[in-house]
Amino acid sequence: MYFLTIYAIIALVIHLVIIGALIYLFILLVKALKKYIASKEVRAEKSVVRKSLGELLREHRLRCKMTQEFVAESLGVSRQAVSKWESGASDPSTSNLLALAKLYGVSAEELLRNVSSSQDKKENPFIP
Repeated sequence: MYFLTIYAIIALVIHLVIIGALIYLFILLVKALKKYIASKEVRAEKSVVRKSLGELLREHRLRCKMTQEFVAESLGVSRQAVSKWESGASDPSTSNLLALAKLYGVSAEELLRNVSSSQDKKENPFIP
């Protein structure tokens, strides 16, 4: 009889610990969801700021009032290559990216600063 009472007390304590842990996990989940919902504006702002490399290259080319053909001749590549870079079908090599930055009068870092790469999108599908 004595062992039965001890067993019941131990079982009760274990159940209380499990219930307490579940309640704690539920509270953490609710806090995380609240924080995620509150960050909606920040996520929306980032989606506007982040652009593809192709979009940035096209914007800089148009800002400099250059044609794709002129850019291609300046870099020694085909016009189709420039078109593919701007459409996002392919990315320029490092040397071509540096040449593009010089041609457009910006740094390569500035070109890449707000770019959302396809690798980012694979790792985090929430990046637009």
